[in-house]
Amino acid sequence: MGDQLAKGEEFVKKAEKKLNGWGLFSSKYEDAADLFDKAANCFKLAKSWDKAGSTYVKLANCHLKSDSKHETAQAYVDAAHCYKKTATKEAISCLQQAVNLFCDIGRLSMAARYYKEIAELYESEQNIEQAMDYLKRLLISSKMKTCLLLPINASRKYQKAIEIYEEIARQSLTNNLLKYGVKGHLLNAGICQLCKGDVVAITNALERYQDLDPTFSGTREYKLLADIASAIDEEDVSKFTEVVKEFDSMTPLDSWKTTLLLRVKEKLKAKELEEDDLT
Repeated sequence: MGDQLAKGEEFVKKAEKKLNGWGLFSSKYEDAADLFDKAANCFKLAKSWDKAGSTYVKLANCHLKSDSKHETAQAYVDAAHCYKKTATKEAISCLQQAVNLFCDIGRLSMAARYYKEIAELYESEQNIEQAMDYLKRLLISSKMKTCLLLPINASRKYQKAIEIYEEIARQSLTNNLLKYGVKGHLLNAGICQLCKGDVVAITNALERYQDLDPTFSGTREYKLLADIASAIDEEDVSKFTEVVKEFDSMTPLDSWKTTLLLRVKEKLKAKELEEDDLT
Protein backbone atom coordinates (compact mmCIF):
# COMPACT_ATOMS: atom_id res chain seq x y z
CA MET A 1 0.00 0.00 0.00
CA GLY A 2 2.87 2.35 0.82
CA ASP A 3 4.32 1.85 -2.64
CA GLN A 4 0.98 2.67 -4.28
CA LEU A 5 0.62 5.79 -2.14
CA ALA A 6 4.09 6.99 -3.16
CA LYS A 7 3.38 6.24 -6.83
CA GLY A 8 0.14 8.20 -6.58
CA GLU A 9 1.90 11.21 -5.07
CA GLU A 10 4.48 11.09 -7.86
CA PHE A 11 1.79 11.04 -10.55
CA VAL A 12 0.10 14.03 -8.90
CA LYS A 13 3.37 16.00 -8.92
CA LYS A 14 3.88 15.22 -12.61
CA ALA A 15 0.29 16.23 -13.41
CA GLU A 16 0.61 19.55 -11.59
CA LYS A 17 3.94 20.19 -13.31
CA LYS A 18 2.18 19.66 -16.66
CA LEU A 19 -0.52 22.15 -15.72
CA ASN A 20 1.98 24.80 -14.61
CA GLY A 21 4.31 24.33 -17.57
CA TRP A 22 4.24 25.56 -21.15
CA GLY A 23 2.46 23.66 -23.90
CA LEU A 24 -0.61 23.59 -26.10
CA PHE A 25 -3.71 24.49 -24.08
CA SER A 26 -5.68 21.32 -24.85
CA SER A 27 -2.67 19.02 -24.80
CA LYS A 28 -1.46 19.92 -21.33
CA TYR A 29 -4.92 19.35 -19.80
CA GLU A 30 -5.24 16.00 -21.55
CA ASP A 31 -1.77 14.94 -20.38
CA ALA A 32 -2.48 16.09 -16.83
CA ALA A 33 -5.83 14.27 -16.86
CA ASP A 34 -4.10 11.02 -17.77
CA LEU A 35 -1.64 11.45 -14.88
CA PHE A 36 -4.37 12.37 -12.37
CA ASP A 37 -6.30 9.27 -13.43
CA LYS A 38 -3.27 7.07 -12.78
CA ALA A 39 -2.71 8.79 -9.43
CA ALA A 40 -6.31 8.25 -8.36
CA ASN A 41 -6.09 4.55 -9.21
CA CYS A 42 -2.94 4.24 -7.09
CA PHE A 43 -4.63 5.96 -4.16
CA LYS A 44 -7.57 3.57 -4.48
CA LEU A 45 -5.24 0.58 -4.37
CA ALA A 46 -3.68 2.11 -1.26
CA LYS A 47 -7.19 2.58 0.17
CA SER A 48 -6.45 6.26 0.63
CA TRP A 49 -10.00 7.28 -0.21
CA ASP A 50 -9.77 11.00 0.57
CA LYS A 51 -6.70 11.39 -1.66
CA ALA A 52 -8.38 9.38 -4.40
CA GLY A 53 -11.50 11.54 -4.16
CA SER A 54 -9.62 14.84 -4.27
CA THR A 55 -7.52 13.59 -7.20
CA TYR A 56 -10.64 12.67 -9.17
CA VAL A 57 -11.90 16.22 -8.56
CA LYS A 58 -8.64 17.51 -10.08
CA LEU A 59 -9.22 15.13 -12.99
CA ALA A 60 -12.73 16.55 -13.40
CA ASN A 61 -11.31 20.08 -13.56
CA CYS A 62 -8.94 19.01 -16.34
CA HIS A 63 -11.76 17.49 -18.37
CA LEU A 64 -13.84 20.63 -17.83
CA LYS A 65 -11.00 22.79 -19.18
CA SER A 66 -11.03 20.56 -22.27
CA ASP A 67 -14.84 21.04 -22.51
CA SER A 68 -15.45 17.30 -22.06
CA LYS A 69 -18.62 17.42 -19.97
CA HIS A 70 -19.36 13.70 -19.98
CA GLU A 71 -15.84 12.84 -18.80
CA THR A 72 -16.06 15.64 -16.21
CA ALA A 73 -19.30 14.23 -14.84
CA GLN A 74 -17.88 10.71 -14.69
CA ALA A 75 -14.80 11.95 -12.82
CA TYR A 76 -17.09 13.60 -10.24
CA VAL A 77 -18.97 10.29 -9.89
CA ASP A 78 -15.67 8.46 -9.33
CA ALA A 79 -14.71 11.07 -6.74
CA ALA A 80 -18.05 10.60 -4.98
CA HIS A 81 -17.66 6.85 -4.83
CA CYS A 82 -14.30 7.30 -3.09
CA TYR A 83 -15.63 9.94 -0.70
CA LYS A 84 -18.61 7.73 0.18
CA LYS A 85 -16.22 5.63 2.27
CA THR A 86 -15.03 8.53 4.41
CA ALA A 87 -16.86 11.81 3.79
CA THR A 88 -20.56 11.74 2.91
CA LYS A 89 -20.85 15.54 2.54
CA GLU A 90 -18.10 15.62 -0.11
CA ALA A 91 -19.64 12.61 -1.87
CA ILE A 92 -23.00 14.38 -2.14
CA SER A 93 -21.32 17.56 -3.42
CA CYS A 94 -19.53 15.61 -6.17
CA LEU A 95 -22.71 13.80 -7.19
CA GLN A 96 -24.54 17.13 -7.40
CA GLN A 97 -21.86 18.40 -9.79
CA ALA A 98 -22.20 15.23 -11.86
CA VAL A 99 -26.01 15.50 -12.03
CA ASN A 100 -25.85 19.11 -13.22
CA LEU A 101 -23.49 18.12 -16.01
CA PHE A 102 -25.51 15.06 -17.04
CA CYS A 103 -28.63 17.25 -17.23
CA ASP A 104 -26.75 19.80 -19.34
CA ILE A 105 -25.82 17.17 -21.93
CA GLY A 106 -29.25 15.51 -21.89
CA ARG A 107 -28.25 12.32 -20.07
CA LEU A 108 -31.39 12.34 -17.92
CA SER A 109 -31.33 8.66 -16.96
CA MET A 110 -27.78 9.09 -15.63
CA ALA A 111 -28.84 12.19 -13.73
CA ALA A 112 -31.77 10.33 -12.18
CA ARG A 113 -29.49 7.44 -11.15
CA TYR A 114 -27.17 9.74 -9.23
CA TYR A 115 -29.99 11.74 -7.67
CA LYS A 116 -31.13 8.41 -6.28
CA GLU A 117 -27.64 7.93 -4.83
CA ILE A 118 -27.83 11.37 -3.23
CA ALA A 119 -31.14 10.46 -1.60
CA GLU A 120 -29.70 7.19 -0.33
CA LEU A 121 -26.66 8.97 1.11
CA TYR A 122 -28.87 11.41 2.99
CA GLU A 123 -30.96 8.51 4.26
CA SER A 124 -27.84 6.64 5.41
CA GLU A 125 -27.00 9.69 7.50
CA GLN A 126 -30.50 9.63 9.01
CA ASN A 127 -31.05 13.08 7.51
CA ILE A 128 -34.35 12.36 5.77
CA GLU A 129 -35.96 15.77 6.23
CA GLN A 130 -32.97 17.64 4.80
CA ALA A 131 -32.88 15.21 1.89
CA MET A 132 -36.56 15.75 1.10
CA ASP A 133 -36.34 19.54 1.48
CA TYR A 134 -33.29 19.61 -0.80
CA LEU A 135 -35.01 17.47 -3.41
CA LYS A 136 -38.14 19.61 -3.19
CA ARG A 137 -36.19 22.79 -4.02
CA LEU A 138 -34.59 21.07 -6.98
CA LEU A 139 -37.86 19.57 -8.21
CA ILE A 140 -39.69 22.88 -8.15
CA SER A 141 -36.91 25.00 -9.64
CA SER A 142 -35.51 22.66 -12.28
CA LYS A 143 -36.75 22.24 -15.84
CA MET A 144 -35.69 18.58 -15.50
CA LYS A 145 -38.60 17.68 -13.22
CA THR A 146 -39.12 14.29 -14.77
CA CYS A 147 -35.52 13.19 -14.29
CA LEU A 148 -35.58 14.31 -10.67
CA LEU A 149 -38.73 12.47 -9.60
CA LEU A 150 -37.12 9.11 -8.99
CA PRO A 151 -35.32 9.84 -5.70
CA ILE A 152 -38.50 10.98 -4.02
CA ASN A 153 -39.87 7.47 -4.27
CA ALA A 154 -36.88 6.04 -2.43
CA SER A 155 -38.21 7.48 0.81
CA ARG A 156 -41.19 6.34 2.84
CA LYS A 157 -41.87 9.90 3.88
CA TYR A 158 -45.14 9.73 1.97
CA GLN A 159 -46.58 13.03 3.18
CA LYS A 160 -43.54 14.99 2.01
CA ALA A 161 -43.65 13.17 -1.35
CA ILE A 162 -47.37 13.99 -1.67
CA GLU A 163 -46.70 17.69 -1.10
CA ILE A 164 -43.96 17.68 -3.72
CA TYR A 165 -46.01 15.92 -6.41
CA GLU A 166 -49.03 18.14 -5.77
CA GLU A 167 -46.87 21.26 -6.03
CA ILE A 168 -45.36 20.02 -9.30
CA ALA A 169 -48.87 19.36 -10.62
CA ARG A 170 -49.98 22.90 -9.72
CA GLN A 171 -46.98 24.45 -11.44
CA SER A 172 -47.37 22.22 -14.49
CA LEU A 173 -50.95 23.42 -15.01
CA THR A 174 -49.61 26.91 -15.76
CA ASN A 175 -47.40 25.64 -18.60
CA ASN A 176 -49.01 24.39 -21.82
CA LEU A 177 -46.05 22.09 -22.50
CA LEU A 178 -46.32 20.45 -19.07
CA LYS A 179 -50.11 20.20 -18.69
CA TYR A 180 -50.27 16.70 -20.15
CA GLY A 181 -48.08 15.41 -17.33
CA VAL A 182 -50.36 16.66 -14.56
CA LYS A 183 -52.36 13.41 -14.38
CA GLY A 184 -49.11 11.51 -13.86
CA HIS A 185 -48.02 13.77 -11.00
CA LEU A 186 -51.45 13.47 -9.37
CA LEU A 187 -51.34 9.70 -9.78
CA ASN A 188 -47.95 9.67 -8.03
CA ALA A 189 -49.35 11.79 -5.21
CA GLY A 190 -52.44 9.57 -5.00
CA ILE A 191 -50.40 6.38 -4.76
CA CYS A 192 -48.43 7.92 -1.90
CA GLN A 193 -51.78 8.76 -0.27
CA LEU A 194 -52.81 5.12 -0.63
CA CYS A 195 -49.61 4.04 1.12
CA LYS A 196 -50.70 6.02 4.19
CA GLY A 197 -53.82 3.82 4.37
CA ASP A 198 -56.24 6.60 5.37
CA VAL A 199 -59.40 6.21 3.24
CA VAL A 200 -60.81 9.58 4.33
CA ALA A 201 -57.56 11.33 3.37
CA ILE A 202 -57.58 9.55 -0.02
CA THR A 203 -61.16 10.64 -0.70
CA ASN A 204 -60.39 14.22 0.30
CA ALA A 205 -57.30 14.19 -1.90
CA LEU A 206 -59.29 13.05 -4.94
CA GLU A 207 -61.72 15.93 -4.38
CA ARG A 208 -58.78 18.36 -4.20
CA TYR A 209 -57.32 16.97 -7.40
CA GLN A 210 -60.64 17.49 -9.21
CA ASP A 211 -60.69 21.10 -8.01
CA LEU A 212 -57.10 21.54 -9.12
CA ASP A 213 -57.69 20.00 -12.56
CA PRO A 214 -61.36 19.47 -13.53
CA THR A 215 -60.28 17.14 -16.37
CA PHE A 216 -58.61 14.72 -13.95
CA SER A 217 -61.87 13.01 -12.94
CA GLY A 218 -62.26 11.76 -16.53
CA THR A 219 -58.87 10.05 -16.66
CA ARG A 220 -57.93 6.41 -16.13
CA GLU A 221 -55.50 7.58 -13.42
CA TYR A 222 -58.36 9.05 -11.40
CA LYS A 223 -60.46 5.90 -11.86
CA LEU A 224 -57.56 3.74 -10.65
CA LEU A 225 -57.14 5.76 -7.47
CA ALA A 226 -60.88 5.92 -6.78
CA ASP A 227 -61.38 2.18 -7.36
CA ILE A 228 -58.42 1.27 -5.14
CA ALA A 229 -59.75 3.58 -2.42
CA SER A 230 -63.08 1.75 -2.70
CA ALA A 231 -61.35 -1.65 -2.46
CA ILE A 232 -59.48 -0.51 0.66
CA ASP A 233 -62.67 0.80 2.22
CA GLU A 234 -64.39 -2.53 1.51
CA GLU A 235 -61.26 -4.49 2.56
CA ASP A 236 -61.52 -6.41 -0.71
CA VAL A 237 -58.14 -7.75 -1.86
CA SER A 238 -59.61 -9.40 -4.96
CA LYS A 239 -61.14 -6.13 -6.12
CA PHE A 240 -57.83 -4.34 -5.51
CA THR A 241 -55.97 -6.92 -7.61
CA GLU A 242 -58.46 -6.74 -10.47
CA VAL A 243 -58.44 -2.94 -10.56
CA VAL A 244 -54.64 -2.76 -10.71
CA LYS A 245 -54.46 -5.57 -13.28
CA GLU A 246 -56.96 -3.80 -15.57
CA PHE A 247 -55.04 -0.50 -15.42
CA ASP A 248 -51.69 -2.23 -15.98
CA SER A 249 -53.01 -4.03 -19.07
CA MET A 250 -53.71 -0.65 -20.70
CA THR A 251 -50.96 1.48 -19.14
CA PRO A 252 -48.08 -0.63 -17.78
CA LEU A 253 -47.05 0.40 -14.28
CA ASP A 254 -43.37 1.16 -13.75
CA SER A 255 -41.33 -0.51 -11.02
CA TRP A 256 -41.74 2.12 -8.29
CA LYS A 257 -45.52 2.34 -8.72
CA THR A 258 -45.68 -1.45 -8.59
CA THR A 259 -43.55 -1.48 -5.43
CA LEU A 260 -45.75 1.05 -3.64
CA LEU A 261 -48.97 -0.63 -4.73
CA LEU A 262 -47.66 -3.97 -3.45
CA ARG A 263 -47.11 -2.31 -0.07
CA VAL A 264 -50.72 -1.15 -0.12
CA LYS A 265 -51.88 -4.65 -1.06
CA GLU A 266 -49.87 -6.27 1.74
CA LYS A 267 -51.44 -3.92 4.29
CA LEU A 268 -54.88 -4.72 2.89
CA LYS A 269 -54.19 -8.47 3.06
CA ALA A 270 -53.06 -8.18 6.66
CA LYS A 271 -56.21 -6.28 7.55
CA GLU A 272 -58.38 -8.87 5.79
CA LEU A 273 -56.68 -11.71 7.67
CA GLU A 274 -57.14 -9.84 10.93
CA GLU A 275 -60.86 -9.51 10.22
CA ASP A 276 -61.06 -13.25 9.40
CA ASP A 277 -59.37 -14.12 12.69
CA LEU A 278 -61.89 -12.06 14.59
CA THR A 279 -64.78 -13.90 12.99
